[in-house]
Amino acid sequence: MQLHDLTPAPGSTHRRKRIGRGNSSGHGTTAGRGQKGQLSRSGGGKGSGFEGGQTPLAMRLPKLPGFRNPRRVEYSAVNIDRLDAKFEDGAVIDGAALKAAGIIKKEFEPVKILGVGETTKKFTVKVDKVSASAKAKIEAAGGKVEQPC
Repeated sequence: MQLHDLTPAPGSTHRRKRIGRGNSSGHGTTAGRGQKGQLSRSGGGKGSGFEGGQTPLAMRLPKLPGFRNPRRVEYSAVNIDRLDAKFEDGAVIDGAALKAAGIIKKEFEPVKILGVGETTKKFTVKVDKVSASAKAKIEAAGGKVEQPC
């Protein structure tokens, strides 16, 4: 059997119904649309959101207040206690190290270190932002916070 030998099973295919091609075709005059009325007209019928005259759902729901800034930078928050658990003493913590440790998903996403938890290890932190409490705890443990912070 070759590809050119394949045919559909008998009776499984049907000819397309050609409507509006004269009365002798059996589908002339009204072309299967019935008589008169909104649905028989060109472009007739209700819109997709129409609910029978009831106020549509999209109009009943309250609109969200305020303004969303499209240029807002979202930082991935990382707490000190996670750094303490994942990194050894004297580690250099940057985007690549955080990705390798599985703390963030992408190496170059903006990161902010927050001061939740405690640390006793000496870290060198090179991320986008560090909170004041996190910076104080890192420096108190003997570590340092470097630019690009």
